[in-house]
Amino acid sequence: MSEITQEQPELRALPVYILDPHANRTKEQDIDLSHTTGKLPTWETIRESVSTRSGWLGDYDYGFLCMPTLPGLASTRIPPFFGLKDRLPLVLAIIMGFQHSLAMIAGVVTPAIIMSGSGNTGLNLSPADRTQMVSTSLITSGLLSLIQITRFRVANTPYFLGTGLLSVVGTSFIYLPVLQSSVSNMYASGVCKSSLDPTTGTQTFEPCPDAWGAYLGTCMVCALLPIILSFVPPRALKRVFPPIVTGVTVMLIGVNLVTSGMQQWGGGSGPCISRPMSGPFVDCPSVGAPNAAPWGDAQWIGLGFLVFSIIMVVEFFGSPFMKNAQVVIGLIVGMIVAVACGYTTRESLDAAPVITFLWVKTYKLSIYPPAIIPLLITYVLAMVESIGDITASCEVSQLSVEGREFESRLQGGIFADGVAGLLAPLMTNSPMSCYAQNNGIISLTRCANTMAGYMCCLFLILMGVFSKFGALFLMLPDSVLGGMTTFLFASVVVSGIRILSFLPWTRRERFIVAASLSLGLGTALVPGVLTHMIDYKGNSAFLSSLITSVNIILDTGFALGAIVSCLVNALLPANPVSNSKANKADVIDRHGPMAAMNVDRLAEEEERKHGHEQIEDMKIVEAQSSVHRDGIHSDKT
Repeated sequence: MSEITQEQPELRALPVYILDPHANRTKEQDIDLSHTTGKLPTWETIRESVSTRSGWLGDYDYGFLCMPTLPGLASTRIPPFFGLKDRLPLVLAIIMGFQHSLAMIAGVVTPAIIMSGSGNTGLNLSPADRTQMVSTSLITSGLLSLIQITRFRVANTPYFLGTGLLSVVGTSFIYLPVLQSSVSNMYASGVCKSSLDPTTGTQTFEPCPDAWGAYLGTCMVCALLPIILSFVPPRALKRVFPPIVTGVTVMLIGVNLVTSGMQQWGGGSGPCISRPMSGPFVDCPSVGAPNAAPWGDAQWIGLGFLVFSIIMVVEFFGSPFMKNAQVVIGLIVGMIVAVACGYTTRESLDAAPVITFLWVKTYKLSIYPPAIIPLLITYVLAMVESIGDITASCEVSQLSVEGREFESRLQGGIFADGVAGLLAPLMTNSPMSCYAQNNGIISLTRCANTMAGYMCCLFLILMGVFSKFGALFLMLPDSVLGGMTTFLFASVVVSGIRILSFLPWTRRERFIVAASLSLGLGTALVPGVLTHMIDYKGNSAFLSSLITSVNIILDTGFALGAIVSCLVNALLPANPVSNSKANKADVIDRHGPMAAMNVDRLAEEEERKHGHEQIEDMKIVEAQSSVHRDGIHSDKT
């Protein structure tokens, strides 16, 4: 009987599948970012947009924008989200762009109004020149916003100019304290002319356009710093300027600005603020002005409170459209009451031409050395603040806030801010940077489309070209503006507090913040307290300029606070990493009595979650490997 044998299959080693986290993955530096730049629409897209009903109106719920916030009337429908490059109906693009421009108007024109105003911290310009400054701010904001929104690639480099988001730019409030301190020093040193009435002791300040030219020239030189730093990775900038530094500085800027707002609320920041007993400034703005009254009079406080109250009412009961324009609505109501009660004159309106543009009024550019160091600090702060604003813009636009594309948008935004800091002074305007106000509109209306941004730019440019529009803001009494600006400036304080709220608040953080506020807040509340220590009477122009620069820093609370917070944060040792109960007790509770106790529990849960995710990933890979092996075996069979 023959032996029956069965041929044994050849034994082969099973394939081993290794989980490679970098397999089939494109290197970050090789990611194509061409889709993030602006492109001209095709003829087919234009034809469809202007010749069809869907191109004009779409199916958007326009009633959502106008529905007031009243019991039983609130809309429950969630509007669709329009991404950066989605097709947006023309009517909706116009409405959304108009909303964004209304939200920006107050912030764009307010710095120009304050800078050109009266007193020892203002330029004391004529009504015609002030109107031109307001128009220039609007036009410059519209033009420079186009750069941020469109986004261009720098030729033959991996770098970009602009964010490619609905990121608008405007005159930042953080430059106001530097200008005010510089102008005050110029009047004190005689660079700007003033006269003193020996009988009443009232000081009258003459117009000083040369101070504006010196400020613009110095800003252009200092703008080179953010341009250079825009090529530094944002993560490195955050390590050098952590939230504890930026939070303290932003809060101190807001405190300084609230002081200016309250001065306006009381009747103005001109000579009448000292309440002289005789002379032309016994009343604000001056004796003989319509309904003039002493500084702090009840009528000025009432006008400002009217604007402030309207802003509150709109926030409580207004529709989404009204909430996005609450500040402008408050100004309109204040203007109507002021005109009806005879508080205004037509001087600024009559002095304004019908149409204007950039460079109608020019200034002699120069450099004011004492302002260089404070401006450099301000530019760095604006740059770090822009990182937060651009990050928020990515979040509300439903884009990733990490990875190569995000960091490229940050780099482009910081670079565009630096270029704006250089171009805006060339356009006779104060430096501009990214605005955060529009992120709220994107979040509320769910429209992050760049077409709405282009419409916003168009409205801003038109408002500036027709200068009668800007002249309307100069007709307003100072107290009406004060009721609005105080609210805006208090929002800056809140922004600083919000940055600080994310800190762990151990003993180290409390110490750094306390040390910074001791000098920064103290100088803001008691102006000039540190400027009398150094008295130089020599003939050296260099030493005189250096001492003036030091005095400006010592009299600018946010600059002093920024320096102190940077130094203490760098020198004070970091907290040791430990799980001891003592360290747990040192954490301040931010969200209730149990928050500090939950810190470690949340960390442990996150670690367990991460571990489970890794296990699940391995199971998936193992299952895929098993399927692959089974397939090989079945083929073999």
